[in-house]
Amino acid sequence: MRPSEGQSVLRLLIDENPSPTLEEIAHERGYECAHVSHMGYSGAKDWNLKRIILDGDWTFLTANNVDFRGPADAPGSAGEYADVLLHAGLICISTDGPLNRAGQQAVFRALLDELDLRGDLTNSVLEVKVHASSNITFRIYRLPAETNPA
Repeated sequence: MRPSEGQSVLRLLIDENPSPTLEEIAHERGYECAHVSHMGYSGAKDWNLKRIILDGDWTFLTANNVDFRGPADAPGSAGEYADVLLHAGLICISTDGPLNRAGQQAVFRALLDELDLRGDLTNSVLEVKVHASSNITFRIYRLPAETNPA
């Protein structure tokens, strides 16, 4: 994604479980992207990755959804992002079954298409659900949730 003038640059950091080949696909599409294993952070604990993500202003892509956003029915109530007031975005991928490398790449390309449409994910979570039928659905919500001022 090449941002237009005045638009922020979305920087993707991919967790270690998704294939490192996704990084090259992102580069081909014009995204700044890194994979934690290529940055030397394989095996890093989530709380250590959190500091790297936030300090680097990365939009983080993970399949460890509960570890970062908390439970699906109460996002932000737990997980590494529970106390984060400002972040560049979180992308949580879940599947009904395992995905091989080609499947991950296909889902990632669809995700990049979605990001091309949405742009900035500041303080948002983009949930990517891959169904057994190979359909992909997207859902976006704020994290932290917006509250009405008193």
